[in-house]
Amino acid sequence: MKFLVFLGSVRNSTPPRPARLGERVALACLQQLQARFNAHAEEHSFELIDPLDYPLEPVFKPHFAYSKRQVPPLLDALAEKIRSADGYVMVSPEYNHSMSPALANLLNHFGSSLFSYKPSAIVTYSAGQWGGMRAAVGMRTFLSELGCLPVSAMVHLPKAQEVFAEDGSLMAGEDSERWQDYFGRTFDQLMWWADATHKQRQQVDPNSQIGVFSRSPSERNIL
Repeated sequence: MKFLVFLGSVRNSTPPRPARLGERVALACLQQLQARFNAHAEEHSFELIDPLDYPLEPVFKPHFAYSKRQVPPLLDALAEKIRSADGYVMVSPEYNHSMSPALANLLNHFGSSLFSYKPSAIVTYSAGQWGGMRAAVGMRTFLSELGCLPVSAMVHLPKAQEVFAEDGSLMAGEDSERWQDYFGRTFDQLMWWADATHKQRQQVDPNSQIGVFSRSPSERNIL
């Protein structure tokens, strides 16, 4: 199966260290996923989606608002990655007790039909003591509306700059087994649901079974 790890930051530096703190966390997620699920017979793919690699137009225009011949190639390529993925890991700092505006902006460029009927996992972080946990509350609603319902377990990482090196590896002195168990609870749930929804989508097309609007949001209305 295929999984995308979305990094919710466009900063190119983060105090108190020069390297991007969110990038460390996202790389740590990739390493934990690969070590946990690719050590056995079946290999899964895990890809980092960094918003810095997908520059967006200054005026907001989502992928589905373009004609097929005019959609920017990078936006179209990311849409295909989202469509073909089986699950998502959303990595976000906390801004004013809410999720990262960089992550929300990137995800808002794509219709919920690309994300729907697949699971997601929430990972938040901070340089301080709270680990971005208040951002996760709003992320549950946001991701549910996208259709990629988040699993119940979450990962919160306070003082992440003291835990992870720039390449995402654990700092010297950190208990690797303890961290593997902590990440594992969330990622095991993600994998279980991804496997279940993957198999079910192969048997039943949810879009043919469940009514979805294809022209206007008013199709949701009762009258």
